[in-house]
Amino acid sequence: MSDIPTGGLLTILFSLIFFSAFFSGSETALMMLNRYRLKHLAESGHLGAQRAQTLLETPERLIGLILLGNNFVNIMASALATLVALRIGGEPAIAISTGLLTLIVLIYAEVIPKTFAALHPELIAFPAAHVYTVLLKLAWPIVWLINRITYLHLRLLGITNKDAANNALNSEELRTVVNEAGAMLPQENRNMLIGVLDLDKITAEDIMIPRNEISGIDLSDNIDEITEFLRGTHFTRILVFDGSIDNIVGFIHTRRCMQMMMRDELTKENLRAHIKQPYYVPEGTSLNRLMNNFQRDRRKNGLVVDEYGDVQGLVTFANLIEEIIGEFTTDPTTSISDVSRQNDGSYLVNGSANLRDLVRTMHWNLPTDGPKTINGLIIEHLESIPEPNTSLLLAGYPIEILQTEDNMVKVLRIQPDLYRN
Repeated sequence: MSDIPTGGLLTILFSLIFFSAFFSGSETALMMLNRYRLKHLAESGHLGAQRAQTLLETPERLIGLILLGNNFVNIMASALATLVALRIGGEPAIAISTGLLTLIVLIYAEVIPKTFAALHPELIAFPAAHVYTVLLKLAWPIVWLINRITYLHLRLLGITNKDAANNALNSEELRTVVNEAGAMLPQENRNMLIGVLDLDKITAEDIMIPRNEISGIDLSDNIDEITEFLRGTHFTRILVFDGSIDNIVGFIHTRRCMQMMMRDELTKENLRAHIKQPYYVPEGTSLNRLMNNFQRDRRKNGLVVDEYGDVQGLVTFANLIEEIIGEFTTDPTTSISDVSRQNDGSYLVNGSANLRDLVRTMHWNLPTDGPKTINGLIIEHLESIPEPNTSLLLAGYPIEILQTEDNMVKVLRIQPDLYRN
């Protein structure tokens, strides 16, 4: 070292600081890589991503290599700085050089490169992966020895590889990833993904058509009334019952009925001959399980029953799809027949309107973890059947009861524009 001029020593010193910055920044960049994006790029044939993925499969080797290199260049830089200080100012300059080197390393070899790497990890990590792949082969014996010593000490502390964290995402973490996707994923696609993740949380009871809204063929009616009903229906499969909905016979396809009508063969006997047995669904069945059951049994609809076997409503495959992709129409006032917008900005709402439909389509922040209809929500809130002209503030929304009938709220007015957080 004594034969090297001071200018040469300074050049080597600044080169070592540069290498220290490389080790520090590349370490941060590699650890900040998005593992799922990295896997996608690697499978797409990106060489830098493939090498980075290989290095990260054994992070203890990579960290050992980086720390080996970083500590080596930092110690060498400290020794050179001391030598240069002795040449320039003697022993009193050593303290000054130590403080100055500490400041330079902290700013230019630690803070700046690590901050830049954290903001742009792929820009640093992929080129660095090529360098580390070569360095790991060259320094393999030393890295192996360091790792063996490290494992020995960790084992004495009771720490093994089995304690490593699992990088798999649960449903809630995946929901956060989807919500944070921002502009990278259109809002409609985010809503669909969230809908899929929610299938395990939502039950058949949450999306069913209530029994008081179910229509179908009543075999106790005369054939003319049945014919008139068939001409006005828009359903593909029709519920058939005898006398009341508590006496279910089954379902029949509308196409079969139309064929019998065209051949003038529509009779109750012929209707019974083409009826399929009903499919019953417990009200607490999750939508994920319900969808699997529909696919397995090749069903398009089912009758939701409570713990006593009483029919509570009807759930269809279309209801399931709407939970994922949303309503089939984009205009909220037309996609929910129970909602009517008024000129003053308020909405008239049918008391039997499903709360989940209102929240999903109208974007109202109403609680959905209790009653299934807005009538039930109001009654639960008041703990009584309200009289007409009763006003209340529910979840921050001013609501006015306009009409009650049969111990339930029939029509109400809601003014969402007055909502306050």
